Amino acid sequence: MEKLIKLKRTPKEAIQLYYGLKNAGVNPMLEWWDGKKSVDIAISRVKLNIEIDTEYQSITHEQAINDLEEAMHSFRNGFTTIRIPHVLIKYYLKETVDNILGIMEGLKANIKVL
Repeated sequence: MEKLIKLKRTPKEAIQLYYGLKNAGVNPMLEWWDGKKSVDIAISRVKLNIEIDTEYQSITHEQAINDLEEAMHSFRNGFTTIRIPHVLIKYYLKETVDNILGIMEGLKANIKVL
């Protein structure tokens, strides 16, 4: 994990959330390549990308528009992207996992069966 943190600059909260989701029976992927960039956590079964915000207090307008563009590209490819502040995971991991499970249920209900 230390190599992943150093090489990909993976937030430690992403790793904590990854294991929290695994313990809840989810099959998440850590540092998943979406074709354009690496996503902190992806749950491909429901097409959900999760990004961990580590510097959300000091967001610039350039970063905000980049985040919006990334969300647009994900959405165009059928993925939903959510951004979670790192402090939420640090102090409220169980509640964060529970809410992600609820989001997954909603996404599952909306997936069309081919």
